[in-house]
This record gives sequence, C-alpha cells and structure tokens, in this order.
Amino acid sequence: MSKVTENYHIYLKATELAAIAAAKLRGNGDGKAADKVATEAMRKVLQESNVHTRVVIGEGERDDAPMLYIGEEMGNLDSDLKIDIAVDPLECTNHCAKNLPDALAVLAAAPRGALLHAPDTYMEKLCGSKELIGKLSLSNSVSENLKATSKALQKEISDLKIIVMDRDRHKELINEMNLLGVNPILIGDGDVSGGLKAAEGSVDLLYGIGAAPEGVITATAVKAMDGFFEGKLYFMDQAFKERAITMLGDKINNTWSDDELCSSSDSFFVASGVCTGWIPGVIFDGDKAIVTSKIIFGDTKESKIITNEYLIGE
Repeated sequence: MSKVTENYHIYLKATELAAIAAAKLRGNGDGKAADKVATEAMRKVLQESNVHTRVVIGEGERDDAPMLYIGEEMGNLDSDLKIDIAVDPLECTNHCAKNLPDALAVLAAAPRGALLHAPDTYMEKLCGSKELIGKLSLSNSVSENLKATSKALQKEISDLKIIVMDRDRHKELINEMNLLGVNPILIGDGDVSGGLKAAEGSVDLLYGIGAAPEGVITATAVKAMDGFFEGKLYFMDQAFKERAITMLGDKINNTWSDDELCSSSDSFFVASGVCTGWIPGVIFDGDKAIVTSKIIFGDTKESKIITNEYLIGE
C-alpha cells in the first residue's frame, strides 16, 4: 500500500465514531443534532491524529448545519504526510432522524491537491458501471443517455433501474424518463450509496443533482471500482457561483470525470453505517457498539467490509 492508503485506519476510526455518535440519536427526529455529534466525534479523531488532514470539500453551509468546514486543518500540522479529505460526517441526516436506511458517516481521502477543492454547492451527477464508460455524458440528452445505457447493458429501456433524488428540481428529468417508459427509483436522501449501487451494478444509473461533497466522495469510490462517473457543478445561489469562481476560475463549468475529481490512485473511500441499508447500521448491545464499515482502496482496487466493537459509556 502507498502512503495515504496505509493510514486508512485513522479515517476508519473517524467514521466509526461519527456513526456511533449519530446512531445514538437515530429516530429522534432531529437530524441536525445527530449531524452535530457525528461532526464532533470525527473532528476529535482527526485532531488527535499524527497526520495533517485538510478538508477540501465538506458539507454544512447550505443548510446551516454543523460542519467540518472547507479549509479546516487538523492533526499534526508539521507532519510530512498531508492528506486531503472530502467529507460528510452524517450523510442522510433526515434518514437518521427518521431511522430510515442508508445513513452513513463517509469520507474520501487522497494526497494533498488530488481532490476537487470547491465550495459546498450542488453537482449534476451521472454514475454507473464500467460497461458505460465512454457511452454516456452529461452533455447528452436524457433520451440519448438512457438509450445508450439500454444498448450497453443489453436491457429494454423500460427495465432500467435508475436512482433519482425525489426533489422538485428533478421534475423535468423524471418526466423525460417517464416518457421513455422508465419509472425511476426515487430516494429522499443518500446519493452516495445510490451512486455506489450503480457502480457495482445492483442498479443501472444514478442520475440528477445532489450535493457536491458527496459527488467527490462517490467519484473517489467509483474510480477505485473502475466504474463510470461524471459530475458538473450546479449553482442554485449566485454567492456559491462567485465562491466557485474564486476557487476554480474558468473551470467552474467543467464536466469532471472520476479521474479528475480524484486524480490519485493513492486514495480510498470509507463509509460506516449509521442506519442499516447499503451497509449495516450500528448495533448497540449493552455497553458495546458494533459498527460496520466499507473501505474501497484506489491503489489495489480492494474492497473490505470491516466490523469493529467499541465500549461505550452509559
């Protein structure tokens, strides 16, 4: 393993403890409170580590939630090992609040400068399995992409399983799919797990606009899985566009591949389950918390499921 990936255990512990903290508040109706404790748990691990960690894209500004803020630096600032992360301490805050599937503590890590450094905005996303590489593009129409997917996967268009977030902004997208005979799988939150389901082939596509941090996180995993991913920043607020121009210049209108969103194979994706779904959620058993995580390594392409136990206080 290389320098970043051989230090995965620090970030695994960070997502594990964030997941446990959030899981204690599962189903209580307060996603922001769960997000706050997950953020605090993750920050504490990274602050105490011997690695210099920097957040290059993170969640929080858009919904006034607690956040690991963009540009935040943690750990040993004098360390020669400098790692950038894209992070969401609690992906699917609403699902955690309601104890619904696929809430995760999740991050992607890579060497300094290897992940897209951008504001907390939105991103158009198109994601699928390796069979779709070179066949699809966000610059194509929905009809063109669905017909190309149908051909590449040797399926009828009406049989395609496509995950779309259930948002008003997707009304036109959903209508176009319906006209082609597709009934998309609508999700409330959780497009990280949706994208990885598409990359591994359990569904056919993730399509639509979601959060940019989750886009970079997903792209890092998809790159390691040899899948297909394209993303393009999407601005609902002029202030975010102006911030993006400051950070990215004339690249703000780029369509980014997974290799461009994460430019190094010395990288990894890690997610710890909060609520059972794509990954099992935290199990509390007396004074123990049992947490399951999935790690995907960019250098070896290896995927691991890891289950660890922690003693917890009353």
